[in-house]
Amino acid sequence: MTTTHPQINAIVGEPEVVEDARTAETSPAWARLKNAAIALREFQIKDGSIPSSADHDAARIHVAAIIAGIRALAPAFPHDAEYLAASVDDFERWAESGFGVPDFLDSLVAFQPQRHRIDGIRHLVVFPMYTQNGSPDRLVEALIVEAIWPEFIAELEAADYANKLFVSLRLVDFTPGYDTNCAVLFPETVAMREIPAFTWGAIFQDREAARYRRVVRAASEITKLELPAEAARMLDDHDLTEKTFVMWDIIHDRTHMRGDLPFDPFMIKQRMPYFLYSLEELRCDLTAFRESVAIEKRLSARDDLTATEQQMLEHADLVQYAVIFDRIFRFAITGSRVRNYDGLGGQLLFAWLHQRGVLHWTDTQLAFDWAEVPAAVIALSDAVNDLYWRSIDRPKTAHWLAAYELVRSVLSPNPASNWARGLPAEVLAGAPKGYTDQVLDDEFPLSMFFEALEKKMRPVIESTAGIRASDA
Repeated sequence: MTTTHPQINAIVGEPEVVEDARTAETSPAWARLKNAAIALREFQIKDGSIPSSADHDAARIHVAAIIAGIRALAPAFPHDAEYLAASVDDFERWAESGFGVPDFLDSLVAFQPQRHRIDGIRHLVVFPMYTQNGSPDRLVEALIVEAIWPEFIAELEAADYANKLFVSLRLVDFTPGYDTNCAVLFPETVAMREIPAFTWGAIFQDREAARYRRVVRAASEITKLELPAEAARMLDDHDLTEKTFVMWDIIHDRTHMRGDLPFDPFMIKQRMPYFLYSLEELRCDLTAFRESVAIEKRLSARDDLTATEQQMLEHADLVQYAVIFDRIFRFAITGSRVRNYDGLGGQLLFAWLHQRGVLHWTDTQLAFDWAEVPAAVIALSDAVNDLYWRSIDRPKTAHWLAAYELVRSVLSPNPASNWARGLPAEVLAGAPKGYTDQVLDDEFPLSMFFEALEKKMRPVIESTAGIRASDA
């Protein structure tokens, strides 16, 4: 009787042992692991399984190569020893059980990158998973990543902005699921038999910074925007921009669980009108903005700053520019017009600033009254926070209607909107699903400004898929 286990181990010429994580991406061991993961993906279907028994022999060969690669690379990642051993076990069990829907819960639970927030430390990551804004299928992905954790961020997190789940990463090398717009590594995307308590979430700030630099450079030229000197520095300094995004994201991420929250802040497994997601993501970005204003004000009042506090002060100023420009230049025109909640948030911020006279589009040139911008942005933050505070005392659907009115007070709805005309009584008296079903895919279409900008920026936006720091 033949079993699959011997076939898994029967790989000729196992890769050499790699001792240094700093050179792991150039090693033959990594090349073989990565190539095997890519080859294995050809046999997988959406749920990650390999249903055709005719493909199993070839799949076992690729799994054997992946396992050999993990074992060869493991000495370079001693802090991940438990995880990498569990990963080998999960791959072996998957092959031995006939390549059904993969279950990598054990290795996922063992992977704890939030325990190693040390600037420059690396991780080898191999999971069957989907990638947000990348592949919707749970295919095997392999990555080498590097932590971004400068001293001023460690100090910020240790003081007023504690966020033990937040992990900041840099992409070193990756399989095709990350040769996309995906800039996150989230545990919930992994194929597993049950959902554990998640203890971390990671964002690739190097990719966010690279996208920002390319998009804002192009958009500022198209709109003839004269960037303030500090904002212009980010377009020429990737390290500066990368650290700015770390500061932005650590405050944004912790905000999801803080404040007067009338609902599950992550809206997990809830079917809600997409503009609710828009307001939640915007709320977190506006909080990052207003907290950066507060940090800048507090530190500017002192003349005895430490070196890390000087960095914190510098980046607090830059976060404010990053929030505004990323939101209005990239978010507003990225992706389809189908329930694009980040796009809607970008439109809302632009229109709010324009209607309050601190953003100007005159003689086909964009300009800001920078001294007045912080107060205007904080006023929008106050409006969203007030909506949340009042909605604690409202039924869910009443909160939805109030949220719609806030967005509608700034942006013009689609002329065909059922919500704008007023939902019929039978919908208002019915289940929440009826409300959601009445929301148009493009409930708040692009303004004429953004329609024109999108046409000119489309090639630039498309070029950022799979971008690396060296590409910006």
